[in-house]
Amino acid sequence: MFNACSTLFTVDLYQKLRPHASQHQLVRMGRLSTAGVVLIALAWIPVIQGARGLYNYLQSVQGYLAPPIFVVFFFGVFWKRLNASGCLWALVVGFLIGIFRMGVDTVATMKLCGIENGYHPGSFLWVVNNINFQYFSVLITLISALVMVACSYATPAPDYARIGGSPSTRLRRRTGPGRAKAGSGGTSSFPRSFSYAFSAPISISPAKSPAERIDPK
Repeated sequence: MFNACSTLFTVDLYQKLRPHASQHQLVRMGRLSTAGVVLIALAWIPVIQGARGLYNYLQSVQGYLAPPIFVVFFFGVFWKRLNASGCLWALVVGFLIGIFRMGVDTVATMKLCGIENGYHPGSFLWVVNNINFQYFSVLITLISALVMVACSYATPAPDYARIGGSPSTRLRRRTGPGRAKAGSGGTSSFPRSFSYAFSAPISISPAKSPAERIDPK
């Protein structure tokens, strides 16, 4: 994980900001970023210790950060009207909500000054902190989907010529009204290899006896 974080920071951020950096500078920045990630991990140990177990903590973090990514990939495959602006704002809004929930949980777990016994019952932060992370994950998914659709339809449609090879477009081309369905005498939407595999005649020869297997020569 440390190497992955170091690579993401060095290649996707540092190298973009300094495109003319030498290999020596990139390696040095990679080492520094690795050391920084290690220090952050060490400082985060008390938060994990105060949580409800390591497994539940990892599942909750994934539930807070993964929904917007799922929404972008899932809707992007089956809905060609959605564009880059909708995807971007869905990711931004979803991540902000997830990070907000992580911050609320972290403050309550650390029992900082003023909230040693948790948030005040009935307050907004108390309600957010007491929602099960799985339900909150569903909430983030719904909000990200609404933001993605609203922003996509509020901005110009994408260039359909550029997305002609998307999975949704290929699926419509195969199952569209101009293509005959399988078994109706027309062209099937299945690949030819499947048609040959299921339509080729199968011949079963009787088993030969040991005497018939002997070469007559």
